[in-house]
Amino acid sequence: MGLNTNLGILSSNSNLIFRLIESNGNNEKNISNQNHKKMEVILLQDVDKLGDKFDVVSVKNGYGRNYLIPQGMALINNDTNGRRLADYRAREERAESKKLGVYQAVADQLKGKTLKIGAKAGTSGKIFGSVTNVQIIAALKEQFGVDVERKKVELPDEVKNLGTYTLNLKLHKEVIAPVEFEVVAE
Repeated sequence: MGLNTNLGILSSNSNLIFRLIESNGNNEKNISNQNHKKMEVILLQDVDKLGDKFDVVSVKNGYGRNYLIPQGMALINNDTNGRRLADYRAREERAESKKLGVYQAVADQLKGKTLKIGAKAGTSGKIFGSVTNVQIIAALKEQFGVDVERKKVELPDEVKNLGTYTLNLKLHKEVIAPVEFEVVAE
């Protein structure tokens, strides 16, 4: 019973994995790269279901290397980037504090106003489909001249009936504007 050594090259997600298989009788030992490990990254923007801007999160190597970092959404968490993070965070906070007054003015402009959303509905008051963020931002721009990002609109569960509802506009961490909207039949 001799020692057999095979070197196989497997391809996974455009990364080469070298796998050394040593077999000696019934004893088999697999040595492979550590692709199953996780890496820590610093998020440069809010990422749904992962974290907020400047959070340090742990993600799988492939997700970090192949998606987050190339898209400019994250940096590898190391000493150099950690030091840069403090400076970058201070600059961002100064810029956001300047915008805080604008966000507050938008919230004051929308206070006490009701947004009207037209939807096709059946005789029972149930609308066909549901009201979406896209319809809300289009109505905000058309009716009040307010332009907001889609991700800043937080709707109540699913709006599938005619009636009056309240949504939250998360303009800033400190400025959350409740806006009433009425779904009316077209």
